[in-house]
Amino acid sequence: MTRIIGGFAGSLRLDVPRFGTRPTSDRVREAIFSALESRDALTGARVLDLYAGSGALGLEAASRGAAHVTLVDKATAASNVARVNVARVRKAAPRGADPEIVVSSQPVQSFLGGALGTWDVVFLDPPYDLGGLELVHNLEALVPRLNPDAVVVVERSSRDRAPDWPDGLDLDRRKDYGDTALYWLSPLVE
Repeated sequence: MTRIIGGFAGSLRLDVPRFGTRPTSDRVREAIFSALESRDALTGARVLDLYAGSGALGLEAASRGAAHVTLVDKATAASNVARVNVARVRKAAPRGADPEIVVSSQPVQSFLGGALGTWDVVFLDPPYDLGGLELVHNLEALVPRLNPDAVVVVERSSRDRAPDWPDGLDLDRRKDYGDTALYWLSPLVE
């Protein structure tokens, strides 16, 4: 079972697509959000959740104070489940704390190619079989859309070698949680 861990929607159960997704475990999500909250990175933030699946990462950010969340997944089933989950989170929001949440049903690269605005926090949790070159292209397209103090969290298999990072991003740290490796990136400030 996937659920929101903290914030105004804490303990809210989320639906998960039956096929084609790999939900981030509660343990890993708690580690991600503890680190983000220690940086005060969520309050009022613009959050982008790429390869969103059920939307659990972006919706957790909304529950914990993000002002705007965009969930992107090309799979129709995932986008439909994310919309159901968005409705649940909106219903749980207290008066005056209703974050703007958008679901986009398109490939990540297409979304990034036409995206407007910038983001403060970005989650990239692509399928583990996504090729390294495609991940690099996603990140290259993302770089000009990042605020100077943005945080990018990339989730990959801990058994795979570390991805290549494009120009414009700096690896802050890597942390492994069993089969999951989290890479924390930040934009290079010139």
